[in-house]
Amino acid sequence: MEELHETAALTLEAARTALVVIDLQNGIAGGGRQAAPYTAAQVIGNAVKLVDAFTQKGAFVVLVKVSTLDGRDMVRPVTDSVSAAADYPEGWDHIVPEIAEFKNTYTITKRQWGAFFGTDLDLQLRRRGIQSIVLCGISTSIGVDTTAREAYQHGYQQVFAEDAMTASTREEHDYVCGTIFPRIGRVRTSEEIAAGLN
Repeated sequence: MEELHETAALTLEAARTALVVIDLQNGIAGGGRQAAPYTAAQVIGNAVKLVDAFTQKGAFVVLVKVSTLDGRDMVRPVTDSVSAAADYPEGWDHIVPEIAEFKNTYTITKRQWGAFFGTDLDLQLRRRGIQSIVLCGISTSIGVDTTAREAYQHGYQQVFAEDAMTASTREEHDYVCGTIFPRIGRVRTSEEIAAGLN
């Protein structure tokens, strides 16, 4: 995405910015799913750099995971898409170890695509005086996009770490990063975001 490097320099105030990491958990990021344009390992690597930068600056880091008690607490719409029966093996909802090892992070458990609905994410951000959020994770076009649209409606300023997220296909990722995210925030690389955090 060439346009990422033609944008204005980024400056983020650590005390008023949170990093929100979407679904980097064993059953999603560690499950061998198809991913493009970045592999799950590349996304995790770039997300680790962001978590490290944010924790070093004392910024708020939120690790979001999707989990279920018995499947009945998840949304189950009737759709045209044929999907396999949900399988929740032991540990599928654990944050990947590369990120779970960081201290002083806050974990949110969600039951649907977005991280705001039915959780205390907005409450925790507002209590800390957070005005801007940086989003990353898997998948660009599902969990990250849904959370971004919710954050937009809540009035947060947003920055999207383009190389710390991925989708099932390059087309999905490129559409969201090239068409949707520029309308509701700023799209940058993880390196640019880490460098702009003060």
